[in-house]
Amino acid sequence: MVNKRKGILQKVLDIIERGGNRLPHPITLFAVLALVVVVLSAVVSSLGLKVEHPGEEGKIVEVNNLLSSDGIVYIFSSMTENFIGFAPLGVVLVTMIGIGLAERTGLISACLRGFVLSVPRQLITYGLVFAGVMSSVASDAGYVVLPPLGAVIFAALGRHPLAGLAAAFAGVSAGFSANLFLSATDPLLGELTINAAAIIDPAYAEGMNIAMNYYFIIVSVFLLTFVGGLVTEKIVEPRLGEYKGQYREDLKGLNDLEKKGLKWAGISITIATVLTALLVLPPGAPLRGEDGGIIQSPFMSSLVPIITILFFIPGLFYGIATKEIKNDKDVANQLSDTMASMGMFIVLAFTAGQFVAYFSETNMGLVIGVYGAELLESANLSGIPLIIGFILVAAVINLFIGSASAKWAMMAPIFVPIMMQLGYSPELTQMAYRVADSTTNIITPLMTYFAIIIAFAQKYDKKMGIGTLISVMFPYSIFFLISWTIMLIIWMLTGADLGPGSPIHY
Repeated sequence: MVNKRKGILQKVLDIIERGGNRLPHPITLFAVLALVVVVLSAVVSSLGLKVEHPGEEGKIVEVNNLLSSDGIVYIFSSMTENFIGFAPLGVVLVTMIGIGLAERTGLISACLRGFVLSVPRQLITYGLVFAGVMSSVASDAGYVVLPPLGAVIFAALGRHPLAGLAAAFAGVSAGFSANLFLSATDPLLGELTINAAAIIDPAYAEGMNIAMNYYFIIVSVFLLTFVGGLVTEKIVEPRLGEYKGQYREDLKGLNDLEKKGLKWAGISITIATVLTALLVLPPGAPLRGEDGGIIQSPFMSSLVPIITILFFIPGLFYGIATKEIKNDKDVANQLSDTMASMGMFIVLAFTAGQFVAYFSETNMGLVIGVYGAELLESANLSGIPLIIGFILVAAVINLFIGSASAKWAMMAPIFVPIMMQLGYSPELTQMAYRVADSTTNIITPLMTYFAIIIAFAQKYDKKMGIGTLISVMFPYSIFFLISWTIMLIIWMLTGADLGPGSPIHY
């Protein structure tokens, strides 16, 4: 393997990895980037760049100077809030209460050993990517649960754990806009699209629905699962080579005590799941939405504590059955040990939180987005070249603005009317945006969960840096973007609806 000549892709990935890993430790890097944003805001602000906010007519947006008096006040007064408000922080720590207990009592290890010993090994990679893609039903919880589980599964198989982490991360993040079910993303983006369509044709907008991309995202699940599995096994895993780290997962069979523990864990999680369902499924249940729906409801916003409980309860019963837990002190100690292991992530969250907040406060992402949109509009493209150009511009903008809804709120009022005037439906424009928005998530440090993926990876490689992670994820981003775009073009050529009552052409 070592003596084989490297292809162009592998050489490019080597350059990305070497360049990225010359950067400081991720904690230091995010701190430096925060300082760079502060200085850059002063420079760009002095140039007097201004744009009109695309979503609010007449509103002029300019770059905020964080070295001005108001900016300095913001830096000092927001520091604590930027840390506490860093999106992954609360999600990760709360979820780790449940996952940590399940891990330390041995439940996760036992489940994984049972899983890998019973499932055909050739299907595990694809199953992991599929689970990642489907995790968008649970919003952001997939970022916390699946990448570390993917690493453990691969370690149990004697494969490189970072390949398992990468496969899961690719499914969770780069495949975020694909699913067999509608998720919170559909109404979130759909309402913005409907409002943008009303600018041109209010009557058409009234007939639109939030499931406008449903048929397409169903088929996308199978495409991304296949491509993700192939990239893992043919590019990523060979590049990582043999794992020489100290972390190993034992693949021995389950003993009688572990089987007893799994039995009680299974009973307990079944009861917990039924009780949770009673809070959601019956008409008038407390976790249903005001309109009786589930997609937009307290249930969707409660997924993090629900997942925590569904890990904690079986972990507790497993620990009691296997004698790992004898009293409440054992539970407290195991939870304390779990939180202690999150020290690196907590510090990383502090510096990353400042960087993300400062970049947002400066409005530089919005300015970049507007100029990018104007560039595409001025190119005078039409048809398929226009769709491809739009996807590429949106993919690049995604490197600078992490929030899907924030970007679409900015871009929809511009591009939906443009596409409609060229004869393409708002539903098509939204789907093209979703393809672009998902595929580059995994290669930008501005993605809010990028920091925690690095923290997970450092468990297996202490030298893991931003460069290595980007070089590992880059093939997924490229192949997802290419294959998904081709699929959208083929779909356009067939003229098939993207969802219920959602045509290609306007």
